[in-house]
Amino acid sequence: MIAILGSANMDLVVTVERAPGRGETVTGRTFVTVPGGKGANQALAAARAGGQVAFLGAVGGDEFGRGITDLLTGAGIDVSGLTVSDQPTGTAHITVDASGDNSIVVVPGANGTVTALTDAHRAGIDAADLLLLQLELPLGLVVEAARYARSRGVRVVLTPAPAVPLPVELLDAVDVLVPNEHEAALLAGVDDPVAAARNLAGRGGDVVVTLGSQGALWLHDGGEWPVPAFPVQAVDTTAAGDTFVGVLAVGLAEGVEWAEALRRAAAAAALSVQRPGASSSMPHRAEIDAFLAKAAA
Repeated sequence: MIAILGSANMDLVVTVERAPGRGETVTGRTFVTVPGGKGANQALAAARAGGQVAFLGAVGGDEFGRGITDLLTGAGIDVSGLTVSDQPTGTAHITVDASGDNSIVVVPGANGTVTALTDAHRAGIDAADLLLLQLELPLGLVVEAARYARSRGVRVVLTPAPAVPLPVELLDAVDVLVPNEHEAALLAGVDDPVAAARNLAGRGGDVVVTLGSQGALWLHDGGEWPVPAFPVQAVDTTAAGDTFVGVLAVGLAEGVEWAEALRRAAAAAALSVQRPGASSSMPHRAEIDAFLAKAAA
């Protein structure tokens, strides 16, 4: 079982030829609403990759919240730890340019009301083999959850996004840290992603730094292993990182060897960037299997 304590947002996505500069207005091409949030995204990615998943968080009692809840339950995700807040469901306002790059503004809404572990959260963590965390919920809660999971023998995987300086008590409770290159640089205080990864790995635990089209780098017990990317034409990179982490978590929960778990995560991310949207872009297990079989042929 994978427990995921995190955010649930409705993504409001506009596509443009190029993102506007400061004080500039540009004409958009399309607009869609897609359920998202890093927590819900990772939950969906893991569930579609075959994982048994419980999602812990909050939505509003509005149309966006009902839509997100329906999507999660439709994917077979346990939502007994998902509460309905009197605040509106969180939103993410996303601009995607013609090259597939994106910029995002998040309004937390109901996510900001999840400030302390509840009995439902603890029950979800107790039943899990692995806990996925991100930083779109209040930092104090993330620290509390990581420390609780560690005390219960549950493996903790953290995506440090959006990037902020992390307290030592959080890092000490994390087994697997999965930043992208920008987050790694901020956390380590160095610009080079490899040097940043080495710095972060020095604290102990596993570190996987995702490098976009360059793949990823896994650091474990003093060793370094590159994770090659699959060459594809990117349409929208919005959910690539969450897809990678969700699928990696499934591999780790199933006891798959690290190299294979990382290869499957990279394949899933490659599939996701070829499709628009966040949750709508995440592949199912059969698609990942077929993609890898084709790549090996």
